[in-house]
Amino acid sequence: MKNIKQSFHRHGRAGSYHYNQQREMPQPANGRLHDEHTPLIGRTQNYEDESRVKTIPKHVLHLIYATLASNYVNVFLIFVPLGIIAGALHWNPTVVFVLNFIAIIPLAALLSFATEELSAKLGQTLGGLMNATFGNAVELIVSIVALKQGEIRIVQASMLGSILSNILLVLGCCFLAAGLTQHESRFNETVASTMSSLMAVASASLIVPATLYAVMHGDNKKDNLETDKNILVLSHGTAIILLILYILYLYFQLYSHHSLFADVENQEGGDNEEEAQILSPVAAGVALVIVTVLVAVCAEFLVDSIDSIVESAHISKTFVGLVLIPIVGNAAEHVTAVIVAYKGKMDLAINVAIGSSLQIALFVTPFLVILGWIMGQPMTLHFQGFETMIFFISVLIVNYLIQDGKSNYLEGAMCIGIYAIIALAFYIYPDNAAGDITVDVVKRFFAVN
Repeated sequence: MKNIKQSFHRHGRAGSYHYNQQREMPQPANGRLHDEHTPLIGRTQNYEDESRVKTIPKHVLHLIYATLASNYVNVFLIFVPLGIIAGALHWNPTVVFVLNFIAIIPLAALLSFATEELSAKLGQTLGGLMNATFGNAVELIVSIVALKQGEIRIVQASMLGSILSNILLVLGCCFLAAGLTQHESRFNETVASTMSSLMAVASASLIVPATLYAVMHGDNKKDNLETDKNILVLSHGTAIILLILYILYLYFQLYSHHSLFADVENQEGGDNEEEAQILSPVAAGVALVIVTVLVAVCAEFLVDSIDSIVESAHISKTFVGLVLIPIVGNAAEHVTAVIVAYKGKMDLAINVAIGSSLQIALFVTPFLVILGWIMGQPMTLHFQGFETMIFFISVLIVNYLIQDGKSNYLEGAMCIGIYAIIALAFYIYPDNAAGDITVDVVKRFFAVN
């Protein structure tokens, strides 16, 4: 009687089973099987190994395709190699600036996508911390590159520009988009009030150094050098305090008053249910590292070409940092905020707009001050008086608009209009503006009193 060996092999998502029969043939004395039966021996395991090897490239290609299809702005990824080649081969600075400017936009979207994919696997606490850390990674990378090259004006302008674009342009577009579908939109005024209060604290952190500089500034160059040192010390201390406040805010949001942010998380949960997770933690981590490196390379070429673009286009570095660079870092995030606002998810939209501004004001800017301290760069919180006044007025307007927990399209149009006026003002504002408005205002105030 011939022996029959039965083996079952499971494979595929459906869990189908295949029944295979292998005859056990008598073994000759020389240890070799008959030729007609040789192909039937040991082929099953080989087929499995071959199928696994063939599946790996297909799986990788599927992940790459799914990642690229996650956002429509990824069609601009073609500009990434073009921008790197243009910078490496020292093409015309204007061409280098434009190519790398466009290249960073899809890279920012991919960076945000990889961060969300990875944070979703880390749980609520670690995921929240990661989103808070990498929420403005592009602005941070570009600013670090500029800080390394001593472009303090670019760094300060990009920080201020990111805040203004979020609290005026993005928030205004959200109000306007929501007004197209709803007569009046409502949102959690407690959360909005908490965020706006922190923004007021952030504005005070800029007003205090500017006012102190105005009081201590004089005509004696030696005294002015001492004033600059004192402002630097004040900025270092203020930066540490702001970072502590940001940590307390994260604890407030993630732990002690977690229930206040339940509406935002419910709206995020609705979006997550529509979109399944695509990348594994390892794949998301690898993507995060690769995209971060590409952003750093493109940012290096972008910053290197700013001087030439300023001379050829007759615009100021302040305008480049305040208006253009924030567009690069936040374009995809801005579109997302407007889309969710159009769908009526105002709590989520406000959290994206004002929350991103808080990250810039309480984390990124103080971090850059501390980093400049380590690198030996005089990065301070002393912004020019005109910039400080613009920031204070913008925060004041936004606080007034969101204090009632309601919005409409007219309020959105007001925010957009104010941002357009500010952008126009900085377009004609020169980098070498001689006077500081804060100095004159403070001196006149003390002269009257």
